[in-house]
Amino acid sequence: MSVKDEISSILPRKIISASISSFLFAILLALFIPDPFDAGIKYIGEYIKTFMLAVPGYLMYSFPVILLYGTITSIISEYLARFIANRTKKSMEFYLSFGFHMLFGLVFLWLSLLAALLYFVTDYILKKKNIYNGKQAFMSLGIPFLVFIIFMGTISIVEMFR
Repeated sequence: MSVKDEISSILPRKIISASISSFLFAILLALFIPDPFDAGIKYIGEYIKTFMLAVPGYLMYSFPVILLYGTITSIISEYLARFIANRTKKSMEFYLSFGFHMLFGLVFLWLSLLAALLYFVTDYILKKKNIYNGKQAFMSLGIPFLVFIIFMGTISIVEMFR
């Protein structure tokens, strides 16, 4: 199998991984850092409103980066790990891949490290389940947009009743 054929066979899995991990990344980041400008949250209602606003904001910036940079570096990580494992110990491929994912994830320190970890775990689960194809990859691109619309719609509805 040529490199081009192999990339086209794993690309759907990588796209689905990017879609799911960017959604999870935005939710987790908004849970722990709902106000990136640190204006101070005084009560739970303010925390929820700030969280609801933060998720679409984080998603808007993280999804393209995770989709492009994460997918490219994940493919590179997987190939490097396989290349090294084939010449040394085949059982080390998982650990090497994890190490390369974390190395590429150090770009923005802990923020991108969290995204890289989520991407790696999501990709690993999809790889084990082997339940992905091109149509599912295309449909998975709608996950971040759907989450964005749900959160922004909820904020709009709440503000409408104020």
